[in-house]
Amino acid sequence: MTVTFTLKRAPNYRIASIRWKGPWSDGKIHAQFLKVAHWANDHRLRTGKWIFLEPADRTWEVGLEVKGPAKSGGGIRVRTLPACRVASVVYDPSVVSPEVVYHALNDWTRARRKDRTIRSVGPSREVYDGDPWTDRKAAAHVDTQYTVRP
Repeated sequence: MTVTFTLKRAPNYRIASIRWKGPWSDGKIHAQFLKVAHWANDHRLRTGKWIFLEPADRTWEVGLEVKGPAKSGGGIRVRTLPACRVASVVYDPSVVSPEVVYHALNDWTRARRKDRTIRSVGPSREVYDGDPWTDRKAAAHVDTQYTVRP
């Protein structure tokens, strides 16, 4: 399998999300995704991408792309992630370790800063086409992104 780094324009996403601080916990991340999915289902919203963000150190946010009118409530915040430039890698975590991808993407963006292709690198996010815990296709197609400023 090859892993290709690309600079691309990510679309804006209107997401329903939950944010928290604390240590990494795969169980907590999954539980928060399920909480947002249940909220979207209760409000009869169509959903799209599943997005996991790390906006700051030890701060986590899970969000589901929602389509249709929605208002924040019940601990869920509805907001829009603006369209932006991203450094992206699409890979299968069962073939390539996520740790290797994150380190390689970090080194790749550092080299792009050195050659002045990009000016700065922002927070990371992972974009899935569906629930990565139950959908094998979504789990095998992770789009890891760093927001960048050209």
